[in-house]
Amino acid sequence: MSSVFDMLGPVMIGPSSSHTAGVVRIGRVVHKLLGETPEKATIYFYNSFATTYEGHGSDRAILAGLMNIKTDDPRIKEALTLAQKEGIAYEFIPTINNKYHPNSVRVIAQRSRVQVEVLGISEGGGMITIAEVDGFYTHFNARQQTLLILAQDIPGSIAFITGALANDRINIATMTVSRKAKNDLALLVLEMDNPPRPLTIAYIKSLYWVHKVVYIPDIDL
Repeated sequence: MSSVFDMLGPVMIGPSSSHTAGVVRIGRVVHKLLGETPEKATIYFYNSFATTYEGHGSDRAILAGLMNIKTDDPRIKEALTLAQKEGIAYEFIPTINNKYHPNSVRVIAQRSRVQVEVLGISEGGGMITIAEVDGFYTHFNARQQTLLILAQDIPGSIAFITGALANDRINIATMTVSRKAKNDLALLVLEMDNPPRPLTIAYIKSLYWVHKVVYIPDIDL
């Protein structure tokens, strides 16, 4: 017999937590990485999403997320219209590619001269995994304070950054490092238990070998 606890899920606009709520959250991560609402977005819906994205509202969900609309906001249902009013030029490309998780979406978003490319997976129940950012392996879930640092791959760089965070009493939960090649650019992704101070982020940004720093607060379900 089912209990009331079996029916609880994320507070969201439906119809589906995996096809709607999770997709909204992926879009919001893209918004945070870009720093604002994109002017242009190319969205690849893979596998299961490729055949159901219209009927299950994933098209509206991803656009809502790109406009930083939360999962429980009724405006999700009007996202296609809102995106047109915002002047977002968007394209949906349904694609079958078995190398990707069935509920995967790739977003290439652009504003002015800034572009970000994100591969996200909707795991169900509103849970997501951000698998790639700009071609770097990432694997974070956006449910913790997250810091992404694009930097030159030089000896001691990771120890220096983690030391700076330790001085700010930041506890690191997980850390992922991905690089293009030896001594090339590397992306450091840190999931943290508490947020860093703006001063600490500014200090990391000021380092000559750091190219970009993005802080993403935990994104609601």
